[in-house]
Amino acid sequence: MFSNSAKYAMKAVLFLALHTNDNQKWMVKDIYSRINVPQSYLAKILQELSKRDVISSSRGPKGGFYLSEANFDLPLIKIVDVIDGKQRLRSCMLSIKECDSDNPCALHDLVGNTNSEFIKRLEQTTILDLISDVKEGKSVLPL
Repeated sequence: MFSNSAKYAMKAVLFLALHTNDNQKWMVKDIYSRINVPQSYLAKILQELSKRDVISSSRGPKGGFYLSEANFDLPLIKIVDVIDGKQRLRSCMLSIKECDSDNPCALHDLVGNTNSEFIKRLEQTTILDLISDVKEGKSVLPL
């Protein structure tokens, strides 16, 4: 499914979505222990997400990372694509390079439709959708 890096990125984005705005920003040193991600690793992830406009950041005494209104409308697949690349979720579960619908591996038919549906849901679900479910008590996110 997700690499550890993508999991860390997802946790960080969701944390920022719940706790930040244009006027309240968080620094890496204040986030890493709350989401249980190594500080230097989190710094690299947040820098990449900011560079690719998944999250926002600002420098200076009141600077830090945050989600702007535009960031909330991004689909979850964007987070995974920035961290793992477009092929990670679409690649063979057994890491066989030649695996495709014409040359399927042993697991291809078993996970193919499930994986396609999961990718579709990631493409259709925004950060705001996920956070709304948490705020409404439909799901839990202990961050």
